Amino acid sequence: MSRYARAGVDLEAAAKAVDLIREVARTAARPEQVEGVGGFAGLFSIGGGKLLAAATDGVGTKAEVARMAGRLDTIGIDLVAMCADDVVCTGAEPLLFLDYLSVGRVVAEKIAALVEGVAEGCRRAGCALLGGETAEHPGVMEPDRFDLAGFCVGVVQEDRVLGPHRVRVGDVLVGLPSTGLHDNGYSLVRRVLLDSGAASLDDTPVALGGRTLAEELLEPTAIYAPLVAALAREGLLSAAAHVTGGGIAANLARVLPEDVGADLDRAAWTVPPVFDLIAGIGEVSEEEMFDVFNMGIGMILACPERSVGDVSARAREAGVGAHVVGRVTPAGGARIAGIGPSGGG
Repeated sequence: MSRYARAGVDLEAAAKAVDLIREVARTAARPEQVEGVGGFAGLFSIGGGKLLAAATDGVGTKAEVARMAGRLDTIGIDLVAMCADDVVCTGAEPLLFLDYLSVGRVVAEKIAALVEGVAEGCRRAGCALLGGETAEHPGVMEPDRFDLAGFCVGVVQEDRVLGPHRVRVGDVLVGLPSTGLHDNGYSLVRRVLLDSGAASLDDTPVALGGRTLAEELLEPTAIYAPLVAALAREGLLSAAAHVTGGGIAANLARVLPEDVGADLDRAAWTVPPVFDLIAGIGEVSEEEMFDVFNMGIGMILACPERSVGDVSARAREAGVGAHVVGRVTPAGGARIAGIGPSGGG
């Protein structure tokens, strides 16, 4: 059994649930629906050659780390990032965001701190915080507990939609560096670092260069949406894969046509030290690390070779950075050299 499974996360059950949900969702469709369950975002035609793109997500158990650290003002950035960066994988520009906050007990200052994070995330993503809902759940949630979820809506021209239909053998894969763990794998992180007593949030491991573990674990998720939306508008991209739960290979496979694959070079980027810290203390295999975490790459862009220079230059100008990490290949499945295979197109 994997360390992630022992931490309480059943990836096989999650995949089965998605398959079942997909079948149920088909019974609640409309003619304007272009893409639904399974993609990074759903697409819906509003006429005039325009599509709405919508995605929803939460912050998972990173919220528990924020609660334990008493730092609530950044977790909302993660929420917006998870939704807006899914939306932009269609090529859509995020337009609006709504949040849902559930708490055990309303404490005005804590609510304000959480929503300030959401507002900052919206500023970074370039979308409007249109509204939200705060629900108090006494007797169901402990007074100091909270959960945060939301959804984002964007718009894209139908002829600019990114996805597998644009990807061709020979396309270059450009990886955008992550800012750390982002918002996935925290059940495993908590189990091997915190619940085990191997580390505390106040620790300053040498590997983290003087940062506390809390600072590293609560580093906000990067928001790539403005950059990726601009590149998509200019026709420089074929597809975009947001690297979230399931790691690099599994998420990249979601934007590959069934008859093609991808080869990635593990040596093309430097894995941030926090991942080595988790693997070392938790005795987590490299293969499982790549199946759970982003391992330093938060978004992968597939683009024609002629666009690579422009894409990389624009990423650097935006302060994001970029690494050429691989290519689209004739053989099916996404593979990282030296790491076990993970998924097909």
